[in-house]
Amino acid sequence: MKITPYRIVKGFKYLKHYGPKAFWARLLDRMEPEEVPYEPWFEYYKASEEELEKQKKKEKKFSYRPVISIVVPAFQTPENYLVEMLESVYKQSYSNWQLCIADASPSEEVKKSVDAFVQEKQETRIIYKHLEKNLGIAENTNAGLEMATGAWIGLLDHDDLLAPEALFEMVEKMNQNADFEVIYSDEDKITEGKRGEWKHSQPHFKPDFSIDLLRSNNYITHFLCVKRNVLEKIGGFRREFDGAQDYDFILRCTEEAKKVGHVSKVLYHWRVHRSSTSDNPMSKKYAYDAGQRAIEEHLKRMGQQGTVSQRKFFGFYRVKYQVQGNPLISILIPNKDQAGTLKRCIASVEKSTYQNYEVIIIENNSEEPETFEYYETLCHAKYEKEAEGISCEGKLSGGQRIKVVTWKEGFNYSAINNFGASFASGEYLILLNNDIELITRDWMEEMLGNCQRPEVGIVGARLYYPDNTIQHAGIVVGIDGIAANMFPGMKREREGYMHRAATQLNYSAVTAACMMIEKRIFDEVGGLDEVLTVAFNDLDLCLRVGVAGYLVVYNPSVEAYHYESKSRGKEDTKEKVRRFGDEIEFIRTRWIKLLKEGDPYYNSNFSLKKCNYALKPYK
Repeated sequence: MKITPYRIVKGFKYLKHYGPKAFWARLLDRMEPEEVPYEPWFEYYKASEEELEKQKKKEKKFSYRPVISIVVPAFQTPENYLVEMLESVYKQSYSNWQLCIADASPSEEVKKSVDAFVQEKQETRIIYKHLEKNLGIAENTNAGLEMATGAWIGLLDHDDLLAPEALFEMVEKMNQNADFEVIYSDEDKITEGKRGEWKHSQPHFKPDFSIDLLRSNNYITHFLCVKRNVLEKIGGFRREFDGAQDYDFILRCTEEAKKVGHVSKVLYHWRVHRSSTSDNPMSKKYAYDAGQRAIEEHLKRMGQQGTVSQRKFFGFYRVKYQVQGNPLISILIPNKDQAGTLKRCIASVEKSTYQNYEVIIIENNSEEPETFEYYETLCHAKYEKEAEGISCEGKLSGGQRIKVVTWKEGFNYSAINNFGASFASGEYLILLNNDIELITRDWMEEMLGNCQRPEVGIVGARLYYPDNTIQHAGIVVGIDGIAANMFPGMKREREGYMHRAATQLNYSAVTAACMMIEKRIFDEVGGLDEVLTVAFNDLDLCLRVGVAGYLVVYNPSVEAYHYESKSRGKEDTKEKVRRFGDEIEFIRTRWIKLLKEGDPYYNSNFSLKKCNYALKPYK
């Protein structure tokens, strides 16, 4: 069990009220189990027969009951796979569906199997069409789309399976918000065991819509439902993207949709066999090249300039956004003593390839003479202790302006940064702790390219402890009761669940230890809330920026060491513990709705006790 300040506060309260015996009993009870195996987890959470029967009754009461046309392009499908696919659609708890099979097989084997199934079930909702020739996956799917008459289109591969509650869950989501025009679900894979049985494995639990994750990887995939009006706008699949036709299709659909919905349940089972991409990524190397082209065209349609490259893991991409112009960046660094720590930070900043920046050091009650000597060395000017605001200023070795401004009141991280921002001349602010050492030389270009996107409000970095383990790779709301950094302690070379630690994506928050925000947006939301003197001020800022309509981007290409909290020290006094408890209560009160509903960028099937995308307990 990870020990956090929040747990320490709760532990002290419990110990005081219930005594040591009850305290230790509770501690042992709260020890976290080993990683939860998926197969029994899936069996525990899957819809029971009783639940499916209730869904069959409930669906009649939906105010909106559209026909969902499920399109399946078939080609020489093995009979057992085909029949299982047909059964999975036939057993849906939602009844208003249509199954459209476009078969490009050279023989009539698929047709015979479909006809036999239709005759046995006396099923009129299944429509079959034999295509004269195989035109490729995209055109074959388009032939299936032409057969569809439903208000919504669902996409299913010929050898995969739908969970029996799949369509019900989709329609329930449609009834929650009429603006949803694209909806997707979670999925897993089914693999054949040694005895021929099929087992569930490799669950893919997804966040709500994340445009940056989608540009990094086609995380949406299955199960996907698209409203007909969106389909009419984009014109179906494009054969020039065969292999990544679904990626191109999803990018175009999400561009057009009013709102994209997500059902956080496993509704689709992707069958893994020797010829499938899921089992052998190299079997479709051309697909990843097509995926790269799909992202490149998407960026052009969106009017955004970026370079797309493939990462070492197939199907994952990196988008590097081009910097527009040469705007001034103001780097704000609060500091108290620790001249050596600050010197290392400044030295790493001076190695940056981006040159149009200024540094603003916010001095806060330093006592060591070495600190003031270092200020004078940096500025090539005398430090005026009694000066209001700017105590000394000058130029760094690269010609960039540097200022030391003095904050004479007690430590208040929010107030100190707000004070420093009032002296900033730049269009963009970087909040930077004095205990940060930048590793990436083009870190400012990486952050700025993202921050210049009109939909982006804040950009964060990937931070490491000195031992090359991860300290920060994004923040999830709700873990440990409030929020927590992801992947703490994981080795630097590892990438974590679905490569999340090394993939650019959206989070609800990132740490202000190394964060960029446009000055205009910083002012728009009122800066950091000065009620939060030490903790959660970055979390609160990010959430307010999100409410204002902007995205928070985690960019793992910006890397730095974080020698955490050297200046301020630890939560080791009654006063600090009390203050920390007050800040927890403030966040709980302000963001109670989000804490109850859950972080949209973190799937509800994950644990709120671990920071590595572990499954939530099932017992």
